[in-house]
Amino acid sequence: MKIALMDSGTGLLPAAAAVRRLRPDADLVLSTDPDGLPWGPRTPDDVTAHALAVARAAAALRPDALIVACNTASVHALPALRAALEPDIPVIGTVPAIKPAAAGGGPVAIWATPATTGSPYQQDLIARFAQGVEVTGVPCPGLADAVEQADDAAIDAAVAAAAQLTPRDIRAVVLGCTHYELVAERIRAALQQPGTPPLVLHGSAEAVAAQALRRIGAEPAPAAAPTGTLDVLLSGRPGTLPDEVLAYEEGRLLTGAVPAAPRTV
Repeated sequence: MKIALMDSGTGLLPAAAAVRRLRPDADLVLSTDPDGLPWGPRTPDDVTAHALAVARAAAALRPDALIVACNTASVHALPALRAALEPDIPVIGTVPAIKPAAAGGGPVAIWATPATTGSPYQQDLIARFAQGVEVTGVPCPGLADAVEQADDAAIDAAVAAAAQLTPRDIRAVVLGCTHYELVAERIRAALQQPGTPPLVLHGSAEAVAAQALRRIGAEPAPAAAPTGTLDVLLSGRPGTLPDEVLAYEEGRLLTGAVPAAPRTV
């Protein structure tokens, strides 16, 4: 079994680690675009062109499924990716976890990139899945870039700025960018109010990984040491994961530095 994941950069780590935990025997292909990142400021057509190039590079290694582990690419490029690759390769997009967050009642905050916050795509998800729930969109300028660079000071500054825009009475936060799941505990620490119930953070990695297995008819089999291989593509070129990934548990897991322990967002 081979699962490919794509993103502009390290935002694919949470979903890749989730696949590794569910199926330690799965071979993984991580296809990123260091020559073209970040994708967020690009036009929709430009995002689609870069996403197609990254996806086709992964498809050349003949995976059983492709996870689009990027909210921006899922918003702008998913139809084009599916038209290019399906039905030969199932394509699984990433959708912000607004539905499960709203199901727990409000108020809910959605942390996302400035381009996604307030976008028709996000507003449609809120209208479909969060009717009657108080939802606040929180733009997080610079946070994805800081996570990509593993820049602790920049991460702390971006998290603090977004926290200032977040209502104090929220009960749940949707992590609307896959990069944000890598710093989930830092986000939680910035938002948790003393004397209140634990804040619930909603990421997409676990659900996306499970959906990929369902699409190819595979069952989870987590009780084993990792045996699957890892291929890394950098703008289509064979390569290795950058040193910055070792700043995150998910990156250390994929490089064999930590065991495949369960993770809760």
